[in-house]
Amino acid sequence: MAIKFRGVDFLEFDALLSDDERLVRDTTRRFIEDNLIPIIEDCNRAGRFPRELVKPMADLGFFGASLKGYGCAGMSNVEYGLVTQELERGDSGVRSFVSVQSALVMYPISAFGSEEQKQQWLPALQKGEKLGCFGLTEPDFGSNPGGMRTRARRVGNEYILNGEKMWITSGSIADVAIIWAKNEEEDDNIRGFLVETNRPGFRAEDIHGKWSLRASVTSSLSLQDVRIPQSNLLPASGGLKSPLMCLNQARYGIAWGAVGAAMACYDCALQYSLFRKQFRDQPIASHQLIQEKLAWMITEIAKAQLLVLQVGRLKDQDKAGHQHISMAKRNNVWMALECARMSRDILGANGVADEYPIFRHMANLESVKTYEGTHDIHTLIIGQAVTGIDAF
Repeated sequence: MAIKFRGVDFLEFDALLSDDERLVRDTTRRFIEDNLIPIIEDCNRAGRFPRELVKPMADLGFFGASLKGYGCAGMSNVEYGLVTQELERGDSGVRSFVSVQSALVMYPISAFGSEEQKQQWLPALQKGEKLGCFGLTEPDFGSNPGGMRTRARRVGNEYILNGEKMWITSGSIADVAIIWAKNEEEDDNIRGFLVETNRPGFRAEDIHGKWSLRASVTSSLSLQDVRIPQSNLLPASGGLKSPLMCLNQARYGIAWGAVGAAMACYDCALQYSLFRKQFRDQPIASHQLIQEKLAWMITEIAKAQLLVLQVGRLKDQDKAGHQHISMAKRNNVWMALECARMSRDILGANGVADEYPIFRHMANLESVKTYEGTHDIHTLIIGQAVTGIDAF
């Protein structure tokens, strides 16, 4: 049974969007339908990142979409959110790639870099001529990035970097890595460094055997006496706050993206339930238990849409706090994963077949629930915001 996405808008969400916002969303939706949907299941089976889509995505302004200047599209945060929604409706791995290129590579260069660094990297990254990755997580430090062991030692006009990074999206295909390390000359103050991946001592190896995000490149990074010029230090970076600011940008996109994955699962399950007949030749949508699942999903999706829209509006007014973004990421990814599981139930055995997108989304969302701050970590961030007490 061929199922084509029909859109999900129970509360007339579109009426809350401007003409420009709807145009961005619809343009991205067409791109996903025409270019990603036809190939994504093959990519998922093969564990292949669809690199052929990098240039077309760059041409549409997806990379660094909300940044100003240097060839970037200068979209509003809501427009960028709608882009990530549609990307993840296609596949979480492809959205992850765009999020890393935009929020975790281009954003820190824009926020913390020198003008020379911006001129050198941002236009090339925006065009997709150069790809980047973000090296914060380490084998022994995920939720506690401040415990990192990667070190930078200054010798003359150079820095020498040593350390290991883990679970790095785009690591082995990147031209430049944003590496976070403790700077020994500043009492281990955490700093960001631009590390070209062709430098001696830098090694990236892909992580194989993933059951999730199979259409995304995930790597480990090793830095052994990697020498970079002093000019590769991101001058305005300093302390753990800097990489966390980058993660905040990425979490915002994830919160929107999760809505897209939920929409894909819900719409597939709804159409299937109207087509599939069982017991007295009636569609399974006529049964109370199926309707209860569909009602739960559409209600939670509608709430999640309003949540990210409000956070996006706040972000466009420079009023969005990290706690607001944590709430959106925590709620929406949990919601999307529950939608995927309910949708799989509705499809029965067909729910595990890649003729339908549901199980792929469910497997992907298991990773999305963990990365950029686990569900529990975001719970503590919200708890700290409402109580004033740090429970970490």
